[in-house]
Amino acid sequence: MAPDGGTLSAASQPVAPHRAGLLGPPAPNTVSRPYRGLSVQETDVPLTTEALTAHLTGREVYRRTDYLVLRNGDDLALVQVRREPSIGLFETVAEAAVLAGPGETVWIDAPGTDVGNATALAQVAAAHRAAGIRAYVVRGLFEHVNFIWDPQPLRIRVGEVVPPEPPKLYAMARQALAFDEELPPIDLQLEAIDIEREVARHPAPAYLLPCRGSGIDLDVPVAFLDTRPARQSDWLLVGCERSAQFHRHFYGDAPPRADICPRRRAPQDGELRLTKCCLLERGIEHRDKTVVVPWGANLGEVLGALRLLAGLTDGAPAPNTEGR
Repeated sequence: MAPDGGTLSAASQPVAPHRAGLLGPPAPNTVSRPYRGLSVQETDVPLTTEALTAHLTGREVYRRTDYLVLRNGDDLALVQVRREPSIGLFETVAEAAVLAGPGETVWIDAPGTDVGNATALAQVAAAHRAAGIRAYVVRGLFEHVNFIWDPQPLRIRVGEVVPPEPPKLYAMARQALAFDEELPPIDLQLEAIDIEREVARHPAPAYLLPCRGSGIDLDVPVAFLDTRPARQSDWLLVGCERSAQFHRHFYGDAPPRADICPRRRAPQDGELRLTKCCLLERGIEHRDKTVVVPWGANLGEVLGALRLLAGLTDGAPAPNTEGR
């Protein structure tokens, strides 16, 4: 029984992969898109390269079938097929490439998983990772089945201010990942800028925060800029450049400040990064490996940012043309 309650089955005899034809080896993170391109079939044919190739070549398959999972008892094999094009519903298999056999293929029952979503498939695979396994076949929501090959999720760091918990941009990125079926598997990693930690690092008689929206509760004197409180000469602004601009508008000067702008604090470490900036009012900014969305980004902007970071530009919202 798998750790999350799913069931596993895998034997220990890998097969020699078939690579002689036009079908090349799959790239890491390959899944069937859409998942109806995978057919699951019971068979009594031995799950060897020779037997499966002979069994499948020249047979008919549905015109949308690109992969087959063959089950022989508890043993599994994953096969890719190349079809001879025709105008019918079924086409002849011109080539069959055995990608993984028993010992390299595992079946996982994960009833809550959307098998059309690569990130969800990779998360299930990670929970069941085992040495030697290359193909993770997942039966998920609605009994639908898909696989993920050699999962290597794309790591994207998310720079965001906390509280609130969970931070909004991080939560929206997870929401976008949950429904997009074109993105590769993505591993979101939160880089939190903690307001309470910033307060502790910058001792002051009083603090000025941008707003109450985060629900923060500090054990020190605090005022909130969005309420336009009476000016205090000894407060420290814990905020970004836009808050400083508001302060200058309200009171005619800029106070001492602990900058919490996620964009300005993003390290230049070559990592893919999604972050936000209050100076960007609409759209997306993309530079090198960092994509910036507005502080009040909508879900479309967040999804567009993730697609840009993943190298998918089609369908992304139009880049920002309004400036700051």
